[in-house]
Amino acid sequence: MRIERTIVGTSLAVGLLLTACAASQVATNPTSGGSPTPSGASPSTSSTEAPVPSEKPVPTEDSPPGDIPDNIAFVPYRSKAGSFSITTPEGWSRTTSKDSVTFTDKLNTVQVSWAQAPSAPTVRSATADEVPVLQQTVRAFTPVSVKTATLPAGPAVLISYQANSEPNRVTGKQYRQDGLRYELFHQGTQIDITLLSPVGADNVDPWRIVTESFAWA
Repeated sequence: MRIERTIVGTSLAVGLLLTACAASQVATNPTSGGSPTPSGASPSTSSTEAPVPSEKPVPTEDSPPGDIPDNIAFVPYRSKAGSFSITTPEGWSRTTSKDSVTFTDKLNTVQVSWAQAPSAPTVRSATADEVPVLQQTVRAFTPVSVKTATLPAGPAVLISYQANSEPNRVTGKQYRQDGLRYELFHQGTQIDITLLSPVGADNVDPWRIVTESFAWA
């Protein structure tokens, strides 16, 4: 009887261990509907994105699509995971992951990503550390400038660049995009706000509304 009890006890212990391992694996998987980095978007500094294929910049459009309507409404969004709030155009599709949220409509994109960081970004650190990463992970990345900027939420570093969009899944067509990446820092967290639109699109006012609405939660 002792032998039978020992066998039963051992089997039960193994079963509990396997159940605990399975539960642990499920808990560590993201529950949100994440997606790959959108066309021209800049990954966070902690990103492990694979290098993109080498390609030449595509020609810019004479009459580029992508102007955000002047009368579009803006709606607030709050992220508990990122500890921030931001206002984005109403009706845009939203995709979330464990460390980012992306709003898209046709050729325009707003992406907010977050990661732990030891200190606030500077023009020097962004130029030395982050621009090289963008050159490897953003299609046909061409830097334009790296400078300081000031938002209502605080000081920021602004990386301006151009990039190719992802090829259209049906036609293969790509657009040349303007990219603006605002980098902010607060209590050990760096937030990157990336704005994308076709080169020549007049989205100055909508982008101003988006960036000035950002607030730490």
